[in-house]
Amino acid sequence: MPKTKVTSEEALAFHLEPTPGKFEINATVPMTTQRDLSLAYSPGVAVPCEAIAEDPSTAYDYTNKGNLVAVISNGTAVLGLGNLGALGSKPVMEGKAVLFKRFADVNSIDIELDTEDPDEFCNAVRLMGPTFGGINLEDIKAPQCFIIEQRLKEEMDIPVFHDDQHGTAVICAAGLLNALKISGKKIEDVKIVLNGAGAAGIACIELVKAMGAKHDNCIVCDTKGVIYQGRTEGMNQWKSAHAANTDLRTLEEAMKGADVFLGVSVKGAVTPEMVETMAPDPLIFAMANPDPEITPEEAQKVRPDAIVGTGRSDYANQVNNVLAFPYLFRGALDIHARAINDEMKIACARALAELARADVPDEVAMAYGRKLTFGRDYIIPTPFDPRLIHIIPPAVAKAGMDTGVARRPIIDMNSYEESLKSRMDPTANILRSLNARARSAQARMIFAEGDDPRVLRAAVTYSRSGLGRAIVVGREADVAEKLEAAGLGDAVSEIEVVNAANTLHLGTYKEFLYKRLQRKGFNRTDVHRLASRDRHVFASLMLAHGHGDGLVTGATRKSAHVMELINHVFDANAQAGAVGVTALLHKGRIVLIGDTLVHEWPDENDLAHIAERAAGVARHIGLEPRVAFVSFSTFGYPVSERAEKMHIAPQVLDKRGVDFEYEGEMTVDVALNPSQQEAYPFQRLTGPANILVVPARHSASISTKLMQEMADATVIGPILAGIDQNIQICSTASTANDIVNMAILAACKIG
Repeated sequence: MPKTKVTSEEALAFHLEPTPGKFEINATVPMTTQRDLSLAYSPGVAVPCEAIAEDPSTAYDYTNKGNLVAVISNGTAVLGLGNLGALGSKPVMEGKAVLFKRFADVNSIDIELDTEDPDEFCNAVRLMGPTFGGINLEDIKAPQCFIIEQRLKEEMDIPVFHDDQHGTAVICAAGLLNALKISGKKIEDVKIVLNGAGAAGIACIELVKAMGAKHDNCIVCDTKGVIYQGRTEGMNQWKSAHAANTDLRTLEEAMKGADVFLGVSVKGAVTPEMVETMAPDPLIFAMANPDPEITPEEAQKVRPDAIVGTGRSDYANQVNNVLAFPYLFRGALDIHARAINDEMKIACARALAELARADVPDEVAMAYGRKLTFGRDYIIPTPFDPRLIHIIPPAVAKAGMDTGVARRPIIDMNSYEESLKSRMDPTANILRSLNARARSAQARMIFAEGDDPRVLRAAVTYSRSGLGRAIVVGREADVAEKLEAAGLGDAVSEIEVVNAANTLHLGTYKEFLYKRLQRKGFNRTDVHRLASRDRHVFASLMLAHGHGDGLVTGATRKSAHVMELINHVFDANAQAGAVGVTALLHKGRIVLIGDTLVHEWPDENDLAHIAERAAGVARHIGLEPRVAFVSFSTFGYPVSERAEKMHIAPQVLDKRGVDFEYEGEMTVDVALNPSQQEAYPFQRLTGPANILVVPARHSASISTKLMQEMADATVIGPILAGIDQNIQICSTASTANDIVNMAILAACKIG
């Protein structure tokens, strides 16, 4: 897949808008009435305070301690940027906090300590211990990180985990287990070479030794060569612990006959000549960031039998810490662990290795645009595998219970796994899947309204995200001027600007349009005006002639007017079967509403057709459809002529023999609330509806806009379904990001 491009302007805008930073804090209890305030603060809060003072373990029951992790740094080793200081590290720590939430539903807050003194650092963290259920140390330079972590582990009774060390080590270990399985080797027999004796390197070699690798089979190298017994230059106690009894002195010498190379050093540290001398079926984890010690292409050119992984997402077998730290903490928090020990890390590594060997679900393969099967190019699970959340934490929790660090062991592991599944936001995986499918499709996307800065920013984002070629309809000078004003002047060369005044195809377009409209009251002058002056019509003509693969429009004009213009070129009306479906994403739920675009007042047959089209959209985005025909009445009560068509529509589907669940008519609460559904045991839905078919376009519009404004729901759509072309129509209130989402839907051929 093509690489994405991120510019400085985009990165700063991402952190600035809609509000500075990457997360905020929301209350989980009502805070509306005086009684709410009395319970949340004084006098009601005194009761849990006294309970915790009497029994400190109840803090896990009455406060957020049990699901709260501190991400703490002093900024002395920020990513690959070096010592930026405490404040300079804050964006990274905020990023780590949101990763905890995104991948394992762990609440996290970042803390930046302005000191390079290990004693001051440890004292500050130790004194904050009562607040948190765990401590994630981050971006602290070696060797201070070893001192700090060891001291805090000894002084605190909650998990302390330095991810730069142990997260990398866990993923490395998982990949190593699977590479050994493929090559038929045993961990106690293989020769392992590590290059880079910093925090991550030392942790990697310690963990593989804990898993069975022999000390003298492990050769550690740093900038001065092999770390051997008796070496004095550039040594410390952590390096000395891994000094081997060997005559080898250089990395080049160490690589001869090696089965495994682990690199956490610098770009280019390994040459193809070194790789040539390795043992059969070598494993090479070149994890230097941002560029590996040797690229997979370079390594596999000289050794086609090599299994290669890097730290990069654009290569197979990515060593990505996000596969470990969220789930390690999830499992540790859920048993109220006192620590994260080696056994828990090894359990995590083994569970990851086993997951990579399991059959990969279709939704994961769909998200990555290719079939993933266990083998040389897939020895580590992908970060967006939805099974991670309910497979890794139970393994970690069990290891914690078995080794005695659990304060509150889990009794029913099956129920625990089910609860983990419910923690994850399904909408995140759906959006990720759509994004990956769009990247795989590489659609040439036509953005019709090149005179609007939002559209231009969306087009640039589409291109720079590696989704495909962005084609903007507009005047070259105007586009360049608006991009310059938006701070994107250098993006002019990255998009294609098309103008009716300079296209070679205008004559062909006009002839096509005249044949469609000549019996509808349009003469050649009218057709010329439409084709050459209206960007919506011109863009539609481009699409009709294969000069683009998809079309996004509507950001500058009302959708009804845009639909009229598109219908000059395509049959995209109710008679032709078109339907508008809007997706509402809110608090981990996704509900589709139809029809929000085409049918003004549908009858029962139209409603059945809308349900079928909406079900198709649902399946396209990875949902199993459950349709509810909603009204102000439920199964005939109260009786109303206005609700009759909603009552009849399911009967129309009965005759059509469709292959999805549907029911109605019913009120929205019955459609969406399982407890309300229990009052109607005869109803056919097996769970909350995810498609609501509403009586008319005005009720659809009111519903979606109310959710958008009052509940801050994310709205995607209306998605134009039921026509042969990949056209999506934005709303005039769309942001640049909304327009990109619509382009992604068009690229995925949703509808």
